Amino acid sequence: MRNQKGFSLIELILVVSVILIISAIAVPNFLRSRMRANEASCIASIRGIDTAAVAYSASYPDAGFPATLNLLGGADPCAASPASACLIDDALAQGAKSGYAFVWVGDGATPSVSFTVAATPQAPGSSGQSTYCSDQTAVIHFDPNGAACTNASQTLQ
Repeated sequence: MRNQKGFSLIELILVVSVILIISAIAVPNFLRSRMRANEASCIASIRGIDTAAVAYSASYPDAGFPATLNLLGGADPCAASPASACLIDDALAQGAKSGYAFVWVGDGATPSVSFTVAATPQAPGSSGQSTYCSDQTAVIHFDPNGAACTNASQTLQ
């Protein structure tokens, strides 16, 4: 009887094909999970921005709501002032986090009484699908198709 060492070609092909089938099933699920996580992070970020904007308005009543999103952040170490309130993460204050781009639009008045913040996926279909927006009422709206989000869009429950 001969002593065989190693694997035959058929055994190796079978193992590789099983690995490819498993990865073909797992990768799309992983990508969908990552996209859902980015969307959940986006919603939490918008809630944080809304809360920070109200805190900014209460702390600096002469300014009202901030004119830009940058005013809510601040580089570490941060000393709170109207120019850098240190209320949100500085990366978020720069307008990008977890695959979403955040855009702040103030009303231009002094003191400011309204604002709108919108979040769109940086890579639609990959980093996220839905767009989100909110304003001084702190009600979050979304468009599941990725179209522009407005106050007429669906309300997040």
